[in-house]
Amino acid sequence: MAKKPKGSQKTTTGTGGAEKEPGRFKQIGMVAKVVHQQSPRSIPLAVIVALLILAVFIGIGIWTGSWILWPLTGLPVALLVGFVMFTRTAQRVQYQMLDGRMGGGMVILENMRGNWVVEPGVAANKQMDVVHRVVGRPGVILVGEGNLGRLRGLIAGEKKRVSRVAYDTPIYDFKVGNGEEQVPVSKLQKTLMKLPRNLDKAGTAELNYRLKALPNAMQMPKGPMPKGAKLPRGMRGQTGA
Repeated sequence: MAKKPKGSQKTTTGTGGAEKEPGRFKQIGMVAKVVHQQSPRSIPLAVIVALLILAVFIGIGIWTGSWILWPLTGLPVALLVGFVMFTRTAQRVQYQMLDGRMGGGMVILENMRGNWVVEPGVAANKQMDVVHRVVGRPGVILVGEGNLGRLRGLIAGEKKRVSRVAYDTPIYDFKVGNGEEQVPVSKLQKTLMKLPRNLDKAGTAELNYRLKALPNAMQMPKGPMPKGAKLPRGMRGQTGA
């Protein structure tokens, strides 16, 4: 058999290869860079607090004579407290970046932790108002972004469409924004997490199956809607309850 030329083998790297996702530490570094740009004092403050906690444990070790036990106990505690402060800052920065931006609610929904199925842009209009559909243990949740008045009609139409297959399943609706009758981006996930659990896992799966049978409504128009707007992976899920 003839030997293949050395350069004829396919590789997964380069322009034709699959894109490799950044590692965990690189993801944290990306998030830290964003946090530092938006809130320069936050990371140094978290480091100072962590060092103070470690110093306290070292002091207790010196006082009690346990030179090894107390510092080893204090190190993970200090790191945990510092990391919690960092993640909370990252969460706050995330909300600040998304607040008032079209598509901010969709980013929050798509990064929710738990058994949620998100269908972005199930209804939209020429004015770029859009409705997203979320299915979870509470039932069906419609989340609108855009003009409050126009969203009422969009949500009502989607409710009517969903009710054909949802039957007696509860259908909730929320509008993202900072005005009356609206839910701020920073409180969106927490609001959804507080909804009653009306369905079990089997009921949620069955509901999703029925919704897939619905004919496609008007799809989300292309434009300023950040369809590919993904936060660095390290920031995903930081908004969990």
